[in-house]
Amino acid sequence: MSNQIVYVVSDSVGETADLVVRAAMGQFLFTPDIRRVPYVEDTGTLKEVISIAKSNQAIICFTLVKPEMRSYLIEEAAKEKVQVYDIIGPLIERIQTATGAKPRFEPGLVRKLDEDYFKKIEAIEFAVKYDDGRDPRGILKADIVLIGVSRTSKTPLSQYLAHKRLKVANVPLVPEVDPPEELYRVPTEKCFGLKIDPEKLNNIRKERLKSLGLSAGASYANLNRIKEELTHFERVVNKIGCQVIDVSNRAIEETANVILNAVQNQRSF
Repeated sequence: MSNQIVYVVSDSVGETADLVVRAAMGQFLFTPDIRRVPYVEDTGTLKEVISIAKSNQAIICFTLVKPEMRSYLIEEAAKEKVQVYDIIGPLIERIQTATGAKPRFEPGLVRKLDEDYFKKIEAIEFAVKYDDGRDPRGILKADIVLIGVSRTSKTPLSQYLAHKRLKVANVPLVPEVDPPEELYRVPTEKCFGLKIDPEKLNNIRKERLKSLGLSAGASYANLNRIKEELTHFERVVNKIGCQVIDVSNRAIEETANVILNAVQNQRSF
């Protein structure tokens, strides 16, 4: 036999069935002729595939999650003496028997999971690229923009939100540098200012300097300097009119939940 026609039938894209068929066919010397039939939603299409497969002496391999569609294909193929192989059905039934859980019978869930994964990766890469105000162009592309003085957890919060598939840019504020112009063009609801108690920030910065082997007496950890930075922060967020979150005694997860709830409320309107 020089080749064998295999119809790959699926109620989604058919990638899973295609990969399984290619893996199996790779064990034989003949060249497989795999013809994919995706997004099958009705028995009429199944009947047509069976008829074509019969005329070509082909095999039908399929991933159909709805029981009635699987049953129809198997029964009709048997009447026409067409060979079929159910790739996913027996495994769904075995898992159901073992766990007692009821399947969702929803096509395309693997692809949805893949899309979700890639959205998360894209958001993580975005957070890295537009971290710490590196490129102000990211401000207008972001789902969320975080603004605050140094050591208010902007970077770890950006990464945490990225794992929730949100593209986050963060912008540090210092009195000597004007905020990027893009910051004033972002919709107010996308911006979140992170404020902190001056004494709390003073302790955090002192510990940071110690960890770097530097003197805790540097201006970076000077309380008057910190108050100056926070006054500048207040001016900027008041001009923007964005929501301000006090992160003084909040864990990153708590701050993230405040932001996520705000985003969810915005989307519900």
